[in-house]
Amino acid sequence: MFVHVVKSKIHRVKVTGADLNYIGSITIDEDLMDAANIISGEKVQIVNNNNGERLETYAIPGPRNSGEITLNGAAARKVAVGDVLILITYAMLPIEEAKQFTPAVVFPDESSNLLK
Repeated sequence: MFVHVVKSKIHRVKVTGADLNYIGSITIDEDLMDAANIISGEKVQIVNNNNGERLETYAIPGPRNSGEITLNGAAARKVAVGDVLILITYAMLPIEEAKQFTPAVVFPDESSNLLK
């Protein structure tokens, strides 16, 4: 049996941009992606603490050390610049492996979205 487990979490980052005219996705500072073990194109669940919205899209890397968190395409309608988000990815693991698995959890500086 396989179970879904939290693989990665970037906790409490602020939206820096919303680009309705982009194809889609969320742009994430590549340093944050690396720290959270998120790869380009990976499915990401977005939880908006300001309005309760939850949505899924895929990650694309943004400039390193920029703190960029930009929602693109239709997802841009679900956020406002300055909203606080939690970004989560999941993995499917065999149940015994899942019991031992430790997710990558990142707590960036809330004022800049940069790694502490």
